[in-house]
Amino acid sequence: MHLSQVRRGGATAVIRREGETATVVPGADSTYALAMEAASGGGTLAGVVGARGTGEAVDLAALAAEGALLPPLTHPDPAHLHLTGTGLTHLGSAATRDAMHTKSDAELTDSMKMFRMGLENGKPAQLPGAQPEWFYKGNGHVLAAPGGDLEMPAFAEDGGEEPEMAGLYVIAPDGTPARVGWALANEFSDHVTERVNYLWLAHSKLRMAAIGPEILVGALPQDVRGTSRIRRGGDVIWEKPFLSGEANMSHSFANLEHHHFKYPLFRQPGDVHVHMFGTATLSFADGVSTEEGDVFEIEAPDFGLPLSNRLKRASDQGVATVRSL
Repeated sequence: MHLSQVRRGGATAVIRREGETATVVPGADSTYALAMEAASGGGTLAGVVGARGTGEAVDLAALAAEGALLPPLTHPDPAHLHLTGTGLTHLGSAATRDAMHTKSDAELTDSMKMFRMGLENGKPAQLPGAQPEWFYKGNGHVLAAPGGDLEMPAFAEDGGEEPEMAGLYVIAPDGTPARVGWALANEFSDHVTERVNYLWLAHSKLRMAAIGPEILVGALPQDVRGTSRIRRGGDVIWEKPFLSGEANMSHSFANLEHHHFKYPLFRQPGDVHVHMFGTATLSFADGVSTEEGDVFEIEAPDFGLPLSNRLKRASDQGVATVRSL
């Protein structure tokens, strides 16, 4: 089952897709409400959705063409949606990061050291395993809709795509994290800034992100295969396959989830979490310099509609000044 959210008649509708058939979920005005109902009652999301029956059939592709898609999971208060991520989790991902921060041949970079930790103990027989990289991106205010703009600040050195899998979660009333499902994600970052000094990685990640358009409810396939591309003026200027799923990773999802939700801060009832699990595929690593107006497309057959977003540069806001009270 796949779930998505769209604008219809000035309101939000939840769409359920089974195979090629997409229908409105009757009486549902958000995936958040459905997920919290399941998390609160101890049931499954599929059960909660199924109990609503079947509504009107819709054409998801046509709704996407109309610009009606919304992020597939949101929170009524965007400040309670947390965008976070991890990296160096995929086989091959260390080579790209390592090249940004190369030291002498005899000395391993911190990136390579962390990647090796994952290889050695990222899939432990008993949790916890190796602690991965972790970073913060922002909250729901910087979550772009599928088809919307990914806006980089005027001061940004770069705006580059990162095709990833994201886990989508709500926190139950008793503080238990509950996984809503999985979605495609563009963990949009500033790789030029990161390359200057790895201690600027935190700065480089404070950018918008996009997820969806659809949530895959249930188990994620062990081997996920997709394609990431960039269009400029209608032409494809870069395209490359990407791999995800545990068969292509140095960490298990259970280990990555533990190291995120082990912090009580991230188990506050009612909150939403979008946690992105890393990639080994970047156009930046192939020497591509993105330009305003470029369109990023990320697709994988298991996830339905592709995730498409246009690159935009924000106007210069000048120096940030603080007023004394």
